[in-house]
Amino acid sequence: MTFNWRWDFTWEILPQLLWATLNTLIAAGVGYSIALVGGLLLALAQRTKWPALTFVVRELIEFIRSTPLVLQIFFVFYVGPQFGIFLSPWISGIFAIGLHYSAYLSEVYRAGLNSVAPGQWEVCRALNMSPRVTYVRIIIPQALAPAVPGLGNYLVGILKDTPMLSVIGVMELMHTANALGSENYRYLEPFTLVGLIFLLISLPTAGLVRMFERRLRLRLGL
Repeated sequence: MTFNWRWDFTWEILPQLLWATLNTLIAAGVGYSIALVGGLLLALAQRTKWPALTFVVRELIEFIRSTPLVLQIFFVFYVGPQFGIFLSPWISGIFAIGLHYSAYLSEVYRAGLNSVAPGQWEVCRALNMSPRVTYVRIIIPQALAPAVPGLGNYLVGILKDTPMLSVIGVMELMHTANALGSENYRYLEPFTLVGLIFLLISLPTAGLVRMFERRLRLRLGL
């Protein structure tokens, strides 16, 4: 078996794939931003004084983590209109990714919060600090350092899960590659380029996460 790699076809489709890469990065970036905020809110909601709220949040997290992302994408896009929620494929996909990864990041945040020494909480109570000041100025900065590796891993995970948006017609990288392959009856070049592009994005991203973690630990004296 021989591989007939066509460089002319490669250069022809590369601009379209690079444009689709921008869409992929936007989807991953916005989805991750939603997950960062949503995950923190879910983690904090599990630490309230109301057991009923804690129970509901924990069950919600388990439900989201126990169902596939692709199902949640379908649900938001196709079932949402039955409840009067009409979203474009682009918005539906980003929202579903953000919601899905919020559940996972909440567990990362929860582990980070639990790693803070009990004495820190006791000092805040002794100084009569408000919950907002306690979390924002004392607890969260200390909890962030051990949570960074997990947060970074899920950032790479979101990048690799963006191809699932193609199931509702979002023109991200994988969808574009598949369309180019179907139009030209050649899949070797577009799919190989997609793999290389994801590799070139994921490796530097993981390196930046490790660098941020080291700097944060040095700043906090950990």
